Amino acid sequence: MENIKLNIDKTFGCTSAAEVKALEQKVMAAIEGLEKGTCLGNDFLGWLHLPSSITKEHLDDIKACAKTLRDNCEVVVVAGIGGSYLGARAVIEALSNSFQWLLKSQNGPIMIYAGNNIGEDYLAELSEFLKDKKFGVINISKSGTTTETALAFRLLKKQCEDQRGKETAKKVIVAVTDAVKGAARKTAETEGYKTFVIPDNIGGRFSVLTPVGLLPIATAGFDIDQLVAGARDMEAATAASVPFDQNPSAQYAACRNALYAKGKKIEILVNFQPKLHYMMEWWKQLYGESEGKDLKGIFPASVDFTTDLHSMGQWIQEGERTIFETVISVETPEKNLVVPSDKENLDGLNFLAGKRVDEVNKMAELGTQLAHVDGGVPNMRVSVPRLNEYYLGQLIYFFEKACGISGGVLGVNTFNQPGVEAYKKNMFALLNKPGYEEESKKIQAKLGK
Repeated sequence: MENIKLNIDKTFGCTSAAEVKALEQKVMAAIEGLEKGTCLGNDFLGWLHLPSSITKEHLDDIKACAKTLRDNCEVVVVAGIGGSYLGARAVIEALSNSFQWLLKSQNGPIMIYAGNNIGEDYLAELSEFLKDKKFGVINISKSGTTTETALAFRLLKKQCEDQRGKETAKKVIVAVTDAVKGAARKTAETEGYKTFVIPDNIGGRFSVLTPVGLLPIATAGFDIDQLVAGARDMEAATAASVPFDQNPSAQYAACRNALYAKGKKIEILVNFQPKLHYMMEWWKQLYGESEGKDLKGIFPASVDFTTDLHSMGQWIQEGERTIFETVISVETPEKNLVVPSDKENLDGLNFLAGKRVDEVNKMAELGTQLAHVDGGVPNMRVSVPRLNEYYLGQLIYFFEKACGISGGVLGVNTFNQPGVEAYKKNMFALLNKPGYEEESKKIQAKLGK
């Protein structure tokens, strides 16, 4: 099968092939740092060769658990935040029917998400929705104490036990957590839940191909064998032995850093396929949390086209020239829909009659690229042959590998996230959490109380 492809030619009005090539030494050094484990954050490199190390037995275990959930649940709630749910949701939303909620006949459980916010209305409405449903929970948390997820799981656990009984609840609550420590591990062992391990050497935003992502994806009814196969093939296509000019992740990392050096501080990830919305959300976390530190880093943004051409399109076309775009283009859609002819032609669209809707979409994509490049916005293009498990696996690993390389070129620790802790410290102090007494006094003084 062919691989996804990267084209950087439409960036050469801002940068040049020579300037991208000039970063080869830094890029190859970053790849070497990943491979030899000498880079910053080298204790979190478990994702690097994960696809090629996943065994059939491991996948079979995940699929067996997914079958239990599918057989016993109308709804499965994935409780997690950030990397603990975004990757799974990205794949599930990309592959699901856009109107699955309204379908009378479900091929497996409805997948919904909690533990990614502290909205009381959201959680109350979730509880109301679940009150007459046979539901299960996949609780994803390494520590079990992340506030958003722990709070949601406390509510879900009680409701599941109240509605389905404690014995049935044990069968339909699964914990994806640390191997030996933490509140979620202790709860799982006490209650007798099925568990899967989040490896210590894989951070959340790089965890899609662990049970963190694979279990929800399999529960939704999708082929995790093919997802892993795609990632495995992309691992080979971006290996250290692949020459710089032929390595898509190396090229992407080099090009975005070349653009950054030219003052392009914002990267906008673009799709023309609305099913990819959550893939954009996953990508934003991957790059934002990995590179945004030491007062450095490209700001990752995203838009859904053509929808956002009617909102953000004006700014992108004529606003401050600090941006570049990376377009994910799906070559062949899974459905076939033709524009009909209309006798009255009041909307003036008969010139499109007989054309596939995707042909109209592709011309919108090409027209947008031409307009934006003419307007001074460099464009990269990632071509994805089909929107299926295999190519999503490729896309995930392509971006992960490029992120590891790009952070190395930038000179930051790609795998930590110290800035995430600041809000937590303040929140705990404001809530008078035990152990935060001194912080509470300081913050109350700052607030003038």
